[in-house]
Amino acid sequence: MRLNIAVLPGDGIGVEVTGEALAVVQRVAELFGHQVEAGEYLIGGAAIRATGESLPAETLAATRRAAAILFGAIGAPEYDTWPPDKRPERGLLRLRKELDLFANLRPARIFPGLEAASPLRADIVTGTDLLVVRELSSGLYYGTPRGIEGDCAVNTLRYTRAEITRVARVAFELARGRRRKLTSVDKANVLETSQLWRAVVTEIGKDYPDVQLEHALVDSCAMRLITSPRAFDVLLTENMFGDILTDEAAVLAGSIGMLASASLGNGPGLYEPVHGSAPDIAGQDKANPLGAIGSAAMMLRHSFGLEEEARAIERAVEEALAQGLRTPDLGGSAGTSEAGHAVRRLLKK
Repeated sequence: MRLNIAVLPGDGIGVEVTGEALAVVQRVAELFGHQVEAGEYLIGGAAIRATGESLPAETLAATRRAAAILFGAIGAPEYDTWPPDKRPERGLLRLRKELDLFANLRPARIFPGLEAASPLRADIVTGTDLLVVRELSSGLYYGTPRGIEGDCAVNTLRYTRAEITRVARVAFELARGRRRKLTSVDKANVLETSQLWRAVVTEIGKDYPDVQLEHALVDSCAMRLITSPRAFDVLLTENMFGDILTDEAAVLAGSIGMLASASLGNGPGLYEPVHGSAPDIAGQDKANPLGAIGSAAMMLRHSFGLEEEARAIERAVEEALAQGLRTPDLGGSAGTSEAGHAVRRLLKK
């Protein structure tokens, strides 16, 4: 199989971790007899410096031609004071919208041996294995009107039945392939958008009688994530709630550097580690590439249907950790390149 991938390293440590993830994909392709066709393109701060745009037309066109997108990270300190619609992050938001990437999948699990890396007690995090499905292309981040006028700032939270329906079906289907439990997260006691969200999810749930559905208010869900994470299987959330809850879930895995993600829609999927560009450690071989490598495994699974190859990567990551691999964020000293090499060395068909 030809694996046509658009690689968007972005800014900061995105360049380093994406390089290691792509090297893992290339090694898997060698083992299983596939061909990798990967082109690299600019986005974010790197694109602004080169072209003046956070999402150049060439990059957008390339992502539309690709079967999948491997993304690094975005953001640079030099743009922190720029207006929101001009900053590097706007490039990623626009890309998600242009490609209609409406479902963001963010798994959070504790790998055996990493229990001590979490700030939570081992008896709380042991056995955690959950998946957050976050609506990605609507809600507060995209609603209009928006903006600042004098001493007043406005953002608009808006959802339609169709937008809720399509992401809910993704979550129910994924729950069917896991432990058949779905927790839908909202703020229905306060927000009308959440009241519609709850009503639509309840309605869709009737088509999935084999999946146990529960509703949870976002504040109580945030508490339960920290006190009893094993209670969750699949969590379905709107855009902003999912953004916050998935960062909170990072403590369950021991580090945000461990978290992978997939953004899916009706075209090429986009795969990226959850962490940011971390400019303070960029270029120092200190970044944890395992989240990016896990994202590459999700890419093989969801965009190319290569389940065996995806599992091979995940087994190699687990074995590397079992053998003691620890990057600085996990309390060790292994560098980015060392971690990537360890995973490639342990890959088996």
